[in-house]
Amino acid sequence: MTDERSMRDRMLAGDAYIADDPDLRRENLRAQTLTHRYNALGPADAEARRALLTDLLGAFGEGSTIRAPFHCDYGYRTTVGAGTFVNWGLVALDVGPITIGDAVQIGPGVQLLTATHPVEPGPRRDGWEGSAPITLEDNVWLGGGVVVLPGVTIGRDSVVGAGSVVTRDVPPGVVVVGNPARVVRDITP
Repeated sequence: MTDERSMRDRMLAGDAYIADDPDLRRENLRAQTLTHRYNALGPADAEARRALLTDLLGAFGEGSTIRAPFHCDYGYRTTVGAGTFVNWGLVALDVGPITIGDAVQIGPGVQLLTATHPVEPGPRRDGWEGSAPITLEDNVWLGGGVVVLPGVTIGRDSVVGAGSVVTRDVPPGVVVVGNPARVVRDITP
């Protein structure tokens, strides 16, 4: 039986898809255009910056800030809660959903990478890819240069040390560091 769904529908469902699809290219171009405008605005243009992020993202919470430059694949696959602060240089490869909770702190140069690619050379050469969602629960802090890989949830109140690579879920209320990131300390009261 042939799968008649569009590549966009396959991507949205979290199934394998080909990114070089005309509909997906159009949506990616829209995101690139909006992020280019956003990144070109000065810090004094707060109202225009907020309007662009509200248009681009799936949700952008009250009192949240994302400092330019900011880059994403689609935008509407990323949601940001209230009171979140994102420092310079966030890369959000949001082919899969990225959920950023309330009061999250994200350091400079962080990468949230939902895209997956086949290990087998044939499907990879043919342009197939997939995704797995990333979730940053409320009050998470990611230090500068953190990389979060596909399928990871970082639990509420946890801290990820600068330069860490998070390859698996992080429980709530801990500090993780390293590559791969590992729990070094509990911080729950």
